[in-house]
Amino acid sequence: MDVEPAFLEPEPGRRIAYARLPGEGPEIVFLCGLRSDMSGTKASRLAALARARGWAFTRFDYRGHGASSGRFEEGTIGAWHADTLLVLDRVVEGPFLLVGSSMGGWQALLAGLARPQRLAGMVLVAPAPDFPRRLVLPALSPAQREALEREGVVLLPSEYGEPLPLTRRFVEESIAHELLDRDLPFACPVHILHGRQDRDVPLSLSLALIERLVRARVTLEVIEDGEHRL
Repeated sequence: MDVEPAFLEPEPGRRIAYARLPGEGPEIVFLCGLRSDMSGTKASRLAALARARGWAFTRFDYRGHGASSGRFEEGTIGAWHADTLLVLDRVVEGPFLLVGSSMGGWQALLAGLARPQRLAGMVLVAPAPDFPRRLVLPALSPAQREALEREGVVLLPSEYGEPLPLTRRFVEESIAHELLDRDLPFACPVHILHGRQDRDVPLSLSLALIERLVRARVTLEVIEDGEHRL
């Protein structure tokens, strides 16, 4: 960990770790991807840039991630959305600029919808809204689908470390937070970065998202040789 975290304790036995740099606003808030945390490369590099430029910057760990309490397997899109709003409401000061990576891009969109008055803009890096039903379920083998239904969980191979536990509860809960079946009324700048060689979250998902950003000032930056980690 490149910084000593502070903690929010919304209820007994639960702690959300965060780190904040005071500075000029709008405050940048980094939202990590699935099973990543605030000590990751993107978060750390952005923190260093914010420190050098004098920008206010906050990063945090969802429950079940990094230095926060809880088990990853018990997390859901809705639970991590609640963690995001907790940090925005109790740590971040004034208007904010959300930077979301992969699943964090989905969280940024959800947070922007929930706190539109404070949203100054978004930077989305290979955003992955609605990924359980759009990306994960179609890629499961018949045996994996059967295991998910029978056992309630299936372990998926991952290029980034330990196998990823996918629970039936996670998939079913995520449906309530899907965004790509409706227009998203953001009136702020939205900049999307996506690698054309991304095998985890295809560029087509960003293109589908752009179709739903009916009022936002959207720019799409495609990195020709970029993969998911960029």
